[in-house]
Amino acid sequence: MAVEQRKTIVNLYNSGINPDIISLELDMAQDEVMRVIESEINDEERRKDRVEKLSGTPILSKSYLDAVVNLDLAIAHAQSTMWKALKVKSEFDIPTEETDKILEPYAESKVTLVILNIDLVESTKMSMILPEDKFAAIIRTFAQEMSLLITAYGGYVLKYIGDAVLAFFIVGSPPPTNDRIYMPCMNAISCACSMIRVIRQGINPILQQSDYPELKVRIGIDVGDNVAVQYGWDTFRHDEKTALKNPHLDILGYTISIASKITSIAKPDQIVIGQLVNNVLETKQENTFSKLSLTPELWSYVSNSTGKVYNLYQSIHGIDQDS
Repeated sequence: MAVEQRKTIVNLYNSGINPDIISLELDMAQDEVMRVIESEINDEERRKDRVEKLSGTPILSKSYLDAVVNLDLAIAHAQSTMWKALKVKSEFDIPTEETDKILEPYAESKVTLVILNIDLVESTKMSMILPEDKFAAIIRTFAQEMSLLITAYGGYVLKYIGDAVLAFFIVGSPPPTNDRIYMPCMNAISCACSMIRVIRQGINPILQQSDYPELKVRIGIDVGDNVAVQYGWDTFRHDEKTALKNPHLDILGYTISIASKITSIAKPDQIVIGQLVNNVLETKQENTFSKLSLTPELWSYVSNSTGKVYNLYQSIHGIDQDS
């Protein structure tokens, strides 16, 4: 095997691309790719250190990710899905029936939810420089991989709004207590950390190899009461004679509005949480977020409970992305 080809394999692997994708990209047998990798990289601990340095996500994620989902598998799936979307055809197969089913008991009533909103940064610019089919494939793959993570952490996708995914984690009927809010909040925050890592280590390496711009996201999270509102029915045929009708539900309320506004304030690849979310964090976890200093022109939302400005907190990256 030529030296340049061996170097290409190692460079692709060091970029975070899985061996099966490398074998497809270079049209080589996977076992041959693995032999090159094993001969060049013998120290497993060195690989782990490299992954940690690339992550750049809040320290909080290291306490929860491995216990909740197989993040390596999620990263590998994102790589494979994005590669196929760019080289073959993009597919999207995320069912939404479960969302309506989980909201149905709360129809026309209040329900306490943790809202997570994830939004792509500069997608408009991306749409102007990429071919339409490739741009659509990237957005579709991004939405699918984020949806899979939301489900893995016990959340539900509410809707897709352009290049944003709006999701929720159930707390239940009000009044909420810190004990009931705690786990849904932690699930949402851990999900957000995983989203950033999957984009950086799963999606972006594939985009880099195809000379496409990398993806960056903003994520906003808040908790509070919302109203589940029914907007008509979703009708579909069960068989040739029977048409089934399911209620189509949406969420309205202060919390979902705040979560959307929070997202716009976040910096690229940053998580911003509301004051109520920050209040339920334990001391160790709270240290991963710092209070944002915002001018009244930028942020003037008032807390319903205190009558004062509703504070926001930004994630603190434990590892510099460029280190």
